[in-house]
Amino acid sequence: MRYFNTAGPIRQKDHYCLNPLKRINLKEILSLIEQKKYFVLHAPRQTGKTSCLLALMEYLNNQTNFKCLYINVEAAQGARENVKRGVKAILNELGSRSKFHLKDSYIDKIWTETLERSGEDGALNEVLSRWTEGSQKPIVLFIDEIDSLIGDTLISVLRQIRAGYDKRPENFPQSIILCGVRDVRDYRIHSDRDKSIITGGSAFNIKAVSLRLGDFLESEVYELLEEHTKETGQKFDVKAKELIWHYTQGQPWLVNALAYQTCFETAAKRDKILQKELITEEMVIDAKEALILRRETHLDQLADKLREERVRRVIEPIITGKMVTADIPEDDVQYLTDLGLIKRKPSIVISNPIYMEIIPRMLTSTTQDSISHKTLWYVKPDGSIDMKKIISEFQEFFRENSESWVERFAYKEAGPQLLMQAFLQRVINSGGRIEREYGTIKQKGRNR
Repeated sequence: MRYFNTAGPIRQKDHYCLNPLKRINLKEILSLIEQKKYFVLHAPRQTGKTSCLLALMEYLNNQTNFKCLYINVEAAQGARENVKRGVKAILNELGSRSKFHLKDSYIDKIWTETLERSGEDGALNEVLSRWTEGSQKPIVLFIDEIDSLIGDTLISVLRQIRAGYDKRPENFPQSIILCGVRDVRDYRIHSDRDKSIITGGSAFNIKAVSLRLGDFLESEVYELLEEHTKETGQKFDVKAKELIWHYTQGQPWLVNALAYQTCFETAAKRDKILQKELITEEMVIDAKEALILRRETHLDQLADKLREERVRRVIEPIITGKMVTADIPEDDVQYLTDLGLIKRKPSIVISNPIYMEIIPRMLTSTTQDSISHKTLWYVKPDGSIDMKKIISEFQEFFRENSESWVERFAYKEAGPQLLMQAFLQRVINSGGRIEREYGTIKQKGRNR
């Protein structure tokens, strides 16, 4: 049985998936490669970039015109400003991947000697030149996680590629795709060597175009869910499918994680697959809550970004209900867009309801734990929550404690809203069950 994938590139024999080549504009990319262009493919984390690149490499290698190689340079991140260590890691990756994907051991044989002879600021250029020169077909190279490189290591790699640009296609790759979270023009690289800030555009001014891999369309979310039904016979209720789309807005990791949580997470759920039990709206609501509380790596990465000042400048006005004003730098807004935290059209908003819910929770998690407030008073005999008592008690709590509590938040302008969020979340977490009455309130809120 296949399953919904939440970690790493898709494997079609193991995972439900959409055709990766249909998620990119294949005709445009092939045209750019034919024109010998160097360009960028970027998108937020865990949206399927690597899966698309691997599928594209396989597609090109199955044709007769090109020799294509995918590499991932994330291992060089640990070298940070040590350019020699960083370039060494990249050359090792080139050698290893060319043997694995292409059964070509040439790079593996020459890179060590080339690094010693040409030095770290010339070895990558030289290896690519010699490899291309000896190839019977033009080379196409995909460099994934390029923006994981740091400082002078990133500068050296970009400039060595730029230095070989005029030698293509006979003595340098015909086309190179740089892939990462951000567009290269938005890099602000601090160079220890030059003691200055160098923009990505100045270090790599040969980029022809930037392509962005988008989220799933609503129809694609339903298509992915249908893969599970075809495989197992277990169907999604129409409202359940609509709710998965609503909660995720097509963010690929969220779609897969929420569907996996709904269908596979426990033995009882896997038994329901065998029994072909209908997946309902209530099951998706429970799965969403469990997903948020479990704080997967994807969501923890989101929490880490919230600590950055440039993120706070954009997120705080959204939390407080204010407009994101023109005095906030465009770079900050674009940074959050690239991270997938916000959408800019028709207005600047948090990207999806799960992020909308989890951001305040993350900002108030410590405060929630610190509020020593009994909550059983607000739980009715049937286990549901008395909202009138909660609001009344919060008003009293706020009058007595707001000044000291609000000062503890990094997002001080949003302090009152966050304090209420912490108070209510503490009630919900400590009060035990969220019964049907509270679930109904949440659903009405969804439709407003």
